[in-house]
Amino acid sequence: MKYGFTAAGELLWSRLAQQIERHPKRVTALVTALLLGGGGGAFAVASIAPDAADLPVRQITESIATPSLQAQVEALDVHQFNLFRSDTVRPTDSIDTLMQRLGLSDPTAAAFLRNDPLVRISLLGRTGRQVSAEATDDHRLVRLTARWTPDESNTFQRLVFEKTPQGRYTSRIETGQLSASSKLAGGTIRSSLFAATDEANIPDTVATQLAEIFSGDIDFHRSLRKDDHFSVVYETLEADGEPLRAGRVLSAEFVNAGKTYQAMWFQEPGQKGSYYTLDGNSLRRAFLTSPVEFSRVTSGFKMRFHPILQTWRAHLGTDYAAPVGTAVRAVGDGVVDFAGVQNGYGNVVIVKHRNNQTTVYAHLSRIGVVRGQNISQGQNLGAVGATGWATGPHLHFEFRVNGVHQDPMTIARQSESVPESTAARPAFNRLASAMRIQLSAAASVQQASAD
Repeated sequence: MKYGFTAAGELLWSRLAQQIERHPKRVTALVTALLLGGGGGAFAVASIAPDAADLPVRQITESIATPSLQAQVEALDVHQFNLFRSDTVRPTDSIDTLMQRLGLSDPTAAAFLRNDPLVRISLLGRTGRQVSAEATDDHRLVRLTARWTPDESNTFQRLVFEKTPQGRYTSRIETGQLSASSKLAGGTIRSSLFAATDEANIPDTVATQLAEIFSGDIDFHRSLRKDDHFSVVYETLEADGEPLRAGRVLSAEFVNAGKTYQAMWFQEPGQKGSYYTLDGNSLRRAFLTSPVEFSRVTSGFKMRFHPILQTWRAHLGTDYAAPVGTAVRAVGDGVVDFAGVQNGYGNVVIVKHRNNQTTVYAHLSRIGVVRGQNISQGQNLGAVGATGWATGPHLHFEFRVNGVHQDPMTIARQSESVPESTAARPAFNRLASAMRIQLSAAASVQQASAD
């Protein structure tokens, strides 16, 4: 039986080999059809399309007249194009140095610029103002534009100095509307907050706002740790498509000693805006932690060696080092109880608050309020100075409760927050959801930069 099957198999393979030799194309087609049986439908549809080789071919010939080389050279000779360049005004700039950096070589325009009153007022000595110049291909001035923000409003001013078709120079100042866009950024603390924001190209005004926003939870003078990190979404205010200054911080996240703090800006209709946690708790306290924007504490609420009296005695306040003229603000709502000169305090303002609480602002270079005036939190009271018993420019700040001196930092952190109304909760929740997404994106940007 075994040998019978073997003989039959050999006979079958012999005949199959003969068929392959006689009809190789048919056998190949049959095997291919069997192998592609699972995709027969698709194969059948594709096979009924016309063969590309059988499609008609049409050739189109079109002659193109090429200008002669001489004609092209002559066209370039008569063609004119303008050059554009931007720079920033420096403290020591003159018209000549500014024009040189802008790539301008135009003595006639320089003479007009030097004698134009609007140019002198708006450019010379105005450090940081952005200037753009449009010039001909031989570097002669066509138009010069400078932009700046005169105040904290939503407008900017634009100086335009240009050459008219008649060859005369004119100047004017226009007012434009700032446009706002959002920017995401982040950084990691290596030494200080400002060093981290400088490394991340974040404006100082944004760094100051970060310190203000989280000052109730984080002591930026003493509590920062290496590798603390933050993410921030803030406004960039633009004029004619160019960024002029940073605006308000819209949302922020700060991780300090492993603990995460979040905040976002929210403004109810008809109410003052404020910062809240993303869960809805207000970060606005009855008292600010500092009477000046984020600054270096030089002497805290403790015993110290008095620099003038040369004795150890209690320092019943906090000293803030700051340049003369730095704005001093009220830490809370109240009424001016005293504004004038008092012995070692020099120029001093004393504000009475509710619950027999009083704040003192001493060594001022100037006083900007009068006795009996109602004061709101954050309102300007005067400026930092060195009057009275002061060895250098700084602000001496005190907080008293029932006449007894208290640590201002402790009082500020213990003061109650100001809640928002429940009617605004749906709008708040929608904004908070959007801010969570943006902060997550900002954290990703910061991580990518770190990597």
